[in-house]
Amino acid sequence: MKVGLSTYSLLNDLKSGAMTVLDAVDWIAENGGEHMELVPYGYTVEDNHELADAIREKASSAGILLSNYSMPANFVQDTEEAFAAEMERVKRHVDVVHRMGITHMRHDVTAFTLPKENMSIAWFEESLPLIVKGSRIIADYAAQFGITTTIENHGFSVQASDRVQRVLHAVDRPNFKTTLDIGNFMCVDENPIIGVMKNLPYASLVHFKDFYFRPYDEHPGDGVWFTTAHGNFLRGAIVGHGDIPIRKIVKLIKASGYDGNITVEFEGMEECKAASKIAMDNLRRFWDEA
Repeated sequence: MKVGLSTYSLLNDLKSGAMTVLDAVDWIAENGGEHMELVPYGYTVEDNHELADAIREKASSAGILLSNYSMPANFVQDTEEAFAAEMERVKRHVDVVHRMGITHMRHDVTAFTLPKENMSIAWFEESLPLIVKGSRIIADYAAQFGITTTIENHGFSVQASDRVQRVLHAVDRPNFKTTLDIGNFMCVDENPIIGVMKNLPYASLVHFKDFYFRPYDEHPGDGVWFTTAHGNFLRGAIVGHGDIPIRKIVKLIKASGYDGNITVEFEGMEECKAASKIAMDNLRRFWDEA
């Protein structure tokens, strides 16, 4: 098991200019991380091959594995032309993933921001043919480079564990799996322990995050809170500080025999570098104690 960090965890510093993505590589190495996931917010590489090459070389010299590349995508398009354009856009990202020597990639399959009616099972089933078609095209394209493509339980429409499995089985490609985020099940009001139990057999990467939870009728006031599919309140927390039973989930994952990469994703209100270090340290400690 190797603990690493998503660059999304350092987004505040990346966006403010306090840190570059090259700085992030060194920071992760200096603070106990073993790998880094690229999430192209605060920087881009698909249209900046010079930066892509620099990240690859920096990671190699720092002893940091580039473990995953995560990107937004939307296969549910209104026209064939728009669908084809989205396929070409995502393929360009696959190309840069290959250029950087990364062999694992996560893409979304629908827009992240959806109206309430598009979170329904009816809309999901109606959209499933395009979701499956797009996922197969990208998985088949990535296969020539030895890249595993994945969907994450992410984005409200394909966030519940059963919907993730529905897509996985329908796509039916050996290099198409799931990036399992232990916290995101809560965004659609699914118990994270149950979600992990159900989808762990299909996971090729595990994301660890934490949330503070407040029920729909107990508004928490100011802060970076957002609402779940059914109106409950969530706020990002440092791993081990929030309301997710992290230790139980660590035990589940360890007992399953999973020994791959584990990525910390922090999206809370605390200062991002301090929070990310605490989260990585906590996760490693929980793993050792499990």
